[in-house]
Amino acid sequence: MRQWMIRIAALLMVSTSASAYAQESKMEVFGSGAHAFSLATGSPGELGLLKLLAETFAAKADAQMVWHKAGTGQSMKLLKEKKVDMVMVHAPGQEETAVAQGWAAQRTLIGSNEFYIVGPASDPAKIVEAKSAVDAFRRIAAAQAKFVSRGDNSGTHQKELSVWKSAGVAPEGAWYIVTNDFMTASLKRANADGAYFMTDSSTWVAAKKELPQLAVLYRGDKALVNTYSAMLATGGTPGEATARRFIEFVASEEGQNIIRNYGRDRYGEPLYNDAVYARQYAQ
Repeated sequence: MRQWMIRIAALLMVSTSASAYAQESKMEVFGSGAHAFSLATGSPGELGLLKLLAETFAAKADAQMVWHKAGTGQSMKLLKEKKVDMVMVHAPGQEETAVAQGWAAQRTLIGSNEFYIVGPASDPAKIVEAKSAVDAFRRIAAAQAKFVSRGDNSGTHQKELSVWKSAGVAPEGAWYIVTNDFMTASLKRANADGAYFMTDSSTWVAAKKELPQLAVLYRGDKALVNTYSAMLATGGTPGEATARRFIEFVASEEGQNIIRNYGRDRYGEPLYNDAVYARQYAQ
């Protein structure tokens, strides 16, 4: 225990980002090398992909990563405030703005998944008959069927809001349930309440055995493909050089092979697609 505390203390001294944010977010440390860097992301960390990438890289680069568990909106805020060295996010519009405004750099496409709309098998809003994601959301609103929203400004929440906007619906009322929580917790709430929810496909594949009341009811709209990019903070953050090397590793054939195969042995299918697949949908 004492050695572990010494290691954490050393990390916090090396990385300003860790000390600035330690009490605001869950953090984990991957690797034990001398070169510390910090990264903020959500589901790739929750689902274990980040740990595998980080530990593989750390062994090569004498590095260690401090992971800040945060949705896309919070991750981008941390990057802008230079509280982390880099992010992995899925919000192309925000990413483009960050690069244009000069507070993010080295935007690199790393992979993708997609969004599914899941819900109770009884499908009270009949979204299984929907022609598009917009049509599915209109049906849910018209039926006043329960719908769970993360409500946390994450990439998922932003995508959900964009679909509601395209549908011409301002979601509100008792049927619209806001969790202010992460993906898995929100899925479990939808399962408990018999509600619809828009989940990323990776989390669904990993968690579906724990969600017996839910089924995938709508998928396949190209607008729901979800591309992930990595980006650096600008201005010389403490771990910038190592974070830059990590982005290069994730984009390399070794890193991409990890991404395109992650989860296959455990779930029978991978949780993510690689950058080559993602590029056809990237903005």
